Amino acid sequence: MFSLLLTALLAQTPTPTPEVFTQPGEVRPLSGQLDSIPVFNSNSPELVLEPGILLSTFPPENKSNPDAHLNFGFTGRFDIFAHHIAKATDPSDLSTLYLGIIVHNPSSNPITLDVLQGVSYLSQPDAPFIELPAQIENPDGTIYAGPGSRVMSDILRGRHQDRFPETIEIAPGESRILLNLPIPVAELDPPINGRSTLMKLESSGEVYVASLAMFAPEDAQGNERPPRLSEWEALLNQGTLAGPRDRAPTPPDSTTGSFLYGRVAGVAQGSTWRAVLQDADSNRHLTLPDPREALSYPLSSLDRGTLGTGQIQSAPMLARYPDTAYKAHGNYGIRYSLTLPLYNPKPTPQTVTLRLQTPIKQDEIEGGLTFFESLPPQTFFRGTVRFVYTNDEGDPTADYFHLVQRRGQVADPLVQLTIQPQENRRVQFDFLYPPDASPPQVLTITTEE
Repeated sequence: MFSLLLTALLAQTPTPTPEVFTQPGEVRPLSGQLDSIPVFNSNSPELVLEPGILLSTFPPENKSNPDAHLNFGFTGRFDIFAHHIAKATDPSDLSTLYLGIIVHNPSSNPITLDVLQGVSYLSQPDAPFIELPAQIENPDGTIYAGPGSRVMSDILRGRHQDRFPETIEIAPGESRILLNLPIPVAELDPPINGRSTLMKLESSGEVYVASLAMFAPEDAQGNERPPRLSEWEALLNQGTLAGPRDRAPTPPDSTTGSFLYGRVAGVAQGSTWRAVLQDADSNRHLTLPDPREALSYPLSSLDRGTLGTGQIQSAPMLARYPDTAYKAHGNYGIRYSLTLPLYNPKPTPQTVTLRLQTPIKQDEIEGGLTFFESLPPQTFFRGTVRFVYTNDEGDPTADYFHLVQRRGQVADPLVQLTIQPQENRRVQFDFLYPPDASPPQVLTITTEE
């Protein structure tokens, strides 16, 4: 009886509202824009329990389920991003889920497909989600938490795994396997695993691409084996969309109620966001903000989360399934490459700090960004960023940091420089937005005399 009474009293006790504070300063829209490179973005359903078609840009003709095919061809440069999770719902069935990506040449001429970069990792054992400090130097790329964190760190460093061929020749009217990798759950506790993949490719002609999920077939001895091309093609031609389907997104023109972004399955437009951040009245420099005033630029701002700028950076969708995201919210796998020509116009040296922050998501702000005094438990960002600059001793420097940030986290400085009077110092900031992160973040500049 006492426990029931205590439960009732606790249920009536309101949850205290977390205290917030405002960081005074200006938030500017990010200059530049996404490029036009199309991205094959396979992220829905994220959790795959029912095998089938994850994403197909093949034509719908001669397919058993035409609605599962988006009829979008890729020519020249394009990217492939895939991020999916496997989970055993029956402890007696620990079958391995395979992720397959096939590429088809519909033409009457041979096509060459160059794999410029390709990286894929499992959560276990490749990149488990481990506890890490909020900020740690990561010069060699040996620090990561989760497969998305590790994949984006490798791509940032220009790495390419041997598992991906450098070149694939595709004969007229034929398909080739680009990726055929397992997401095993056996011997894991709990039996759940994920795989993140990012590839940068260039095709000499138009190709169609499909990502597919299939439980491992068995050989004559009853052992699991990788699916064959013919089996992937049969699934593509006869299969239905994989499941369970994620919740359908809120239409972007909705103005009331909660807003569900949805997960992405389609072709997004934009692989890289390049920009030179500079004063509105100058094409040469970015003036340091006044002391005690921050200057911030949103990263991956999105619907209902533009931080007062009105800027939605989410990549637009060129093709999508009706029950998936209207935009590539989160910009998973997209590279931000930002140049900051910092300039000190004052007669005294100024110390400038740069940091990545995760403010509370807002569409409108008043006086500056808001943050939590005491951080909630949810992790909103885990990944590696890079700063390239000339340090105060005149030496060229490249700093890599792995960051783990919670919602509403101010974060500590990453780079600190003393800029002399009338000096212009360039800083280059790069990272790829990692899966398992929640936007928006900001790049923030502060100064002190």
